[in-house]
Amino acid sequence: LGAAWDIVEIPDDLKARAEEYREKMIEAAVEMDETALENYLEGKMPSNDEIRALIRKGTIAVKFYPMFCGSAFKNKGVQPLLDAVVEYLPSPADVPAIKGVDAKTDAEIERHADDNEPLSMLAFKIMNDPFVGSLTFARIYSGRLTKGISVDNTVKGKKERIGRMLQMHANSRADVEEAFAGDIVALAGLKDTTTGDTLSDPLHPVILERMEFPDPVIQIAIEPKTKNDQEKMGLALHRLAAEDPSFRVKTDEESGQTIISGMGELHLDIIVDRMRREFKVEANVGAPQVAYRETITRKHEQDYTHKKQTGGTGQFARVKILFEPNPDSSEFEFDTKIVGGAVPKEYIPGVEKGINSVMTSGPFAGFPMIGVKATLIDGAYHDVDSSVLAFEIAGRACFREAAPKLGVQLLEPIMKVEVVTPEDYVGSVIGDLNGRRGQIQGQEARGVA
Repeated sequence: LGAAWDIVEIPDDLKARAEEYREKMIEAAVEMDETALENYLEGKMPSNDEIRALIRKGTIAVKFYPMFCGSAFKNKGVQPLLDAVVEYLPSPADVPAIKGVDAKTDAEIERHADDNEPLSMLAFKIMNDPFVGSLTFARIYSGRLTKGISVDNTVKGKKERIGRMLQMHANSRADVEEAFAGDIVALAGLKDTTTGDTLSDPLHPVILERMEFPDPVIQIAIEPKTKNDQEKMGLALHRLAAEDPSFRVKTDEESGQTIISGMGELHLDIIVDRMRREFKVEANVGAPQVAYRETITRKHEQDYTHKKQTGGTGQFARVKILFEPNPDSSEFEFDTKIVGGAVPKEYIPGVEKGINSVMTSGPFAGFPMIGVKATLIDGAYHDVDSSVLAFEIAGRACFREAAPKLGVQLLEPIMKVEVVTPEDYVGSVIGDLNGRRGQIQGQEARGVA
């Protein structure tokens, strides 16, 4: 499909309209060059090659957006669209140098699309191929990549060896020995690289801008239909999660159920369908549940002493912890302001581990907690009875005692959405959004764009 196509005449009833829009297109294009504009105003029409060059110039400058009509389903207009990708969109040489951070000094540096610069590339996709195995798609921003060399994964702090290197062409692939700045390659057999990681020259390590992935907003329980599929389901979900960073898998500690989370019902439906088609695993799925979170709204100091004596060596740990909201971060943050050795350094990680363990299930409704900061400000220990475990238990219990005084609150996921609609439907769209508890932040006219 698509290998052969016909070019047909524009229907008579649409020719006048097509000509009208062609004139508008040329008028917009010639504004990108003074000479072309002067010639056009004098009645000299630009050639097709000149029009393409002007459209490319305007597209790269983001002065306008070329639009195409067609249908992939009906194989109409596909070929002109693909040609336009080549003719109008910027090449690596047309865009500014990418910025990153020097992995050694944290200084901001640039990498230009130049084969002679140090190697830097970004892994942007992981795919499981039935014939090759795991493939890591990477865009080379600078330098050249040669089969057999070792590169640094500067995000993970690991080394990767470049084995088989493929250039992908739709549904076919070709082995290559070397790739250059601007190329996209698929690398087989990388062990530690995931989506968003930077691979670079070990002598010139750089970390390119990380990809930010939103937290899931919906989750469902899933279980295999037969016990024999339990291991296959775990393997399938692990591979699918490696491909898609916005898809998460976890095991509920209380029920033992496998919980999968994603960006919406359709997202999870596709995951389950892929599991059935690609991994031959049939599964039962539960009803979708909104991925709520819990947080605290007040600060509070809590003093807690854990003391247990059972005949032999006992357990003793005292902690005084300040809990406070941390709205700037969704991660749990732990700090210590211990002075004078009130709690020895080797016991402090136990306090953090204990508090962190209760962050997975909040006191309000059992949902994960976010935006919490805990600061260990005082404590006490016993030379014989204290241990890391005792301080872990104390940290956990300290938060549970403090929870009723922290103003724990339930959080509902909110998505920021941009809606583009013709002017005639603005009122209806706003009414529909308001009916779904949407909050309109602003409106603006976009013109033809």
